[in-house]
Amino acid sequence: MLEEPSKQGRSGVKKLNGTMLGKLLVIAVVMFGFGYALVPIYKQICELTGVNILTPKDISIKEISNSQIDKSREVTIEFDANTQGPWRFRPTVPSIKVHPGEMTQVVYEVVNKQSYKMDAQAIPSYAPQQAAQYFKKMECFCFKQQTLEANEARQMPVVFYIDPKLPKDVKTITLSYTFFEVGVKPNVTGKGV
Repeated sequence: MLEEPSKQGRSGVKKLNGTMLGKLLVIAVVMFGFGYALVPIYKQICELTGVNILTPKDISIKEISNSQIDKSREVTIEFDANTQGPWRFRPTVPSIKVHPGEMTQVVYEVVNKQSYKMDAQAIPSYAPQQAAQYFKKMECFCFKQQTLEANEARQMPVVFYIDPKLPKDVKTITLSYTFFEVGVKPNVTGKGV
């Protein structure tokens, strides 16, 4: 037959449980504090040892150079624009000189000369044709269809670089865009055909 624990035994167990709970709470608070303090401690250790520093403090972004840029040569990039539709479309500069590997941005301007909204798409072409594989666009209005409101003017950037593997005999590349209307054209009453 089982005996009931005495009052003294029950109070001893409660006391031990209370002590254990207190110890566990202290350990939990210490662990939380340590985890919270670890981030600034880690940053200080990294600064002291020079580990995990992404950008030195005294260097500006302009001073950081891309080691992939071939400064030993220049390539002339000529820009051309053609339209198939009621647009005014042109590059803001006729040409520029770039070093292979150098990130460059140029801007094309387009104006919808109609009194209604139009959708359009730009298709690039390159001369000489072999240069196409070395002309790397990071951002371009040609990546997606453009919607222009009636009489809207827009400046559209092209961000690119020339792959340094471009053959040395290629000294000039022409980037030409043809900008054409896509979709349904409205009739005289303004309704779609």
